[in-house]
Amino acid sequence: MSRFVRAGLSDDLTLSPDVRIHVLVPLCAVVLFSGLIRHYLARYLQKPPKEQPLLVVREQRALTRAQVLRANSSHLAPAAFNALRSHLQVALEDGSYLKKPAPPEGSSPANPLDNPQDMEQMMDGMTDMMKKQAVGFVPQMATMYLVNKFFAGTLLARIPFPLPLRFKELLQRGIWLPEVTLDASWCSATSWYFLCMFGLGPVYQLLVGDSSATQMVAMNPMMGMAGGSGGAAPVMPGAPGQDFVKLFRGERENLDIVEYAWASDGVEDRLLGMFAS
Repeated sequence: MSRFVRAGLSDDLTLSPDVRIHVLVPLCAVVLFSGLIRHYLARYLQKPPKEQPLLVVREQRALTRAQVLRANSSHLAPAAFNALRSHLQVALEDGSYLKKPAPPEGSSPANPLDNPQDMEQMMDGMTDMMKKQAVGFVPQMATMYLVNKFFAGTLLARIPFPLPLRFKELLQRGIWLPEVTLDASWCSATSWYFLCMFGLGPVYQLLVGDSSATQMVAMNPMMGMAGGSGGAAPVMPGAPGQDFVKLFRGERENLDIVEYAWASDGVEDRLLGMFAS
């Protein structure tokens, strides 16, 4: 501390120019390269998506097709909308798009452990989740060790505007000066590390040029440790999957109550009104 700070009163506290060379630049470089390492580790461990069977894709796309119809119904003519809605209502009701026949009413759901394909999918999901956790956790712990080993206990900068005392715990982590009452605007190296860790997302996107959900998990270690991603969460063993019978039934009811209004209704009068004024 004595190498970087000439201590006096809080208003007269002056940082040595060595802080920029020995603390600021190395600390920013450590955080930057740590994020790049997480990025390339995530790309290396990422598996290409498996090819789904045709019946599974058809089942998923049927539900998406009905949702797209509800969202864009106003762009279809009344005859086309009614015909397409009637077709989807019948298909969703009789289960034409289901990959398996609908189970009888009152029957218990099938155990996914009895299906080798479902079990393999669950294990792949758990493995992928553990890899994402390792990508976010291991480099993060190594970076934290370096920061606490070489940069802890150092004042790094001062915020150019006054802050209330509640910000002292946030900006002055790792600093303990009983003989000096520091203002809340002073920032320690440990706090600067956390600020950089959560604020360099646009810099990573500029350097890497990839803003997909998987790469954003690699940039944010907290998301990686939580196993978060832009896709669906992996299915745990023993947990039932999506019940498309109920999803189809609910989507059919949504098609029944959709509020339809053709966007081209009265377009001639509206066009003439625009030029008349």
